[in-house]
Amino acid sequence: MKQAQVDPQFWSGKKVFLTGHTGFKGGWLSLWLSSMGAKVTGYALAPNTTPNFFGTLHIDELIEKSHIADIRDFANLQKAMSEAKPSIVIHMAAQPLVRYSYVNPVETYATNVMGTVHLLESTRAIESVRATVVVTTDKCYENREREAGYREDEAMGGFDPYSSSKGCAELVTSAYRQSYFSKSVNHPASARAGNVIGGGDWSEDRLIPDAIKAFEANEPLMIRNPLATRPWQHVLEPLSGYLILAQALYEQGAAYASAWNFGPRDDDNRTVQEVVNLLISDWGNSARWEKEGAEQPHEAHLLKLDCSKAHTQLGWTPKWSLEMAMQNIVQWQKAYQTKENMQAVSLAQINQYMNA
Repeated sequence: MKQAQVDPQFWSGKKVFLTGHTGFKGGWLSLWLSSMGAKVTGYALAPNTTPNFFGTLHIDELIEKSHIADIRDFANLQKAMSEAKPSIVIHMAAQPLVRYSYVNPVETYATNVMGTVHLLESTRAIESVRATVVVTTDKCYENREREAGYREDEAMGGFDPYSSSKGCAELVTSAYRQSYFSKSVNHPASARAGNVIGGGDWSEDRLIPDAIKAFEANEPLMIRNPLATRPWQHVLEPLSGYLILAQALYEQGAAYASAWNFGPRDDDNRTVQEVVNLLISDWGNSARWEKEGAEQPHEAHLLKLDCSKAHTQLGWTPKWSLEMAMQNIVQWQKAYQTKENMQAVSLAQINQYMNA
């Protein structure tokens, strides 16, 4: 199948309701959509780190409206969506951290499961909606620590509260699609990405932000599981998948209303220590890592996605190698250090990706 592309002409003038717009992925997507002329209404909690991508790039000045609100507030979400009258809804608001979920399971399930219910229920009452993309994670699968990648029709699961809450969100999306949207003009699909990395991520308890923080402080990065393997990908890779999927849902409807994996190339399923060593090579100076000795909560050691469905049926393929992703992360972070115009730097990376 011919490789599909994000189409700026398609997005120009489209009304998009984006939850999670203040987050790392949501900020990048807000920037990308705005640069193509989309009219974005965002709905999310305030950024939870200082600094953050949303504030650094002044995303609130680029989009139509920014609701700082909780996805768990059903009435408020309904009101915001009703006022926005979107034709496309992209749901990214979530509690996104495995280790945080161990400490805060009730918040994790309330946000990731009931937040998805609230989102889908809200779209039922909005006649303008033609496409809905619910973003979950590769961790939604029942992970058997096997070499083969997981396909979209395999069992949902999850050892920890975060992973299982995302499996639940997938089940909710499937149930709503079959129960309420089978004859609707709105076609919901779900999207599962790998371990997303990129410039401008200051999130707590994530490998790349932790590494950069350590390197900037001239301290060693402490790694919990150096041999754990993950599907690493630059943030623009899955975002392009979400956008291409939304285009297909809007234009061709029910044929694309299902679950989709948007992971990296097979050879970019790398160990934690390989990823950090790549980052160290690009960062230079005295960057280094050490293994953490303390006992840690359970985390999967091997996780891989099979993305053949997206390749063959949607025409989506990854564009950047992990090496290219790392180069762009280091370029972004060093530009931030020297106080460059980060909107311009980020847009240049988006344009570079679209032209790859």
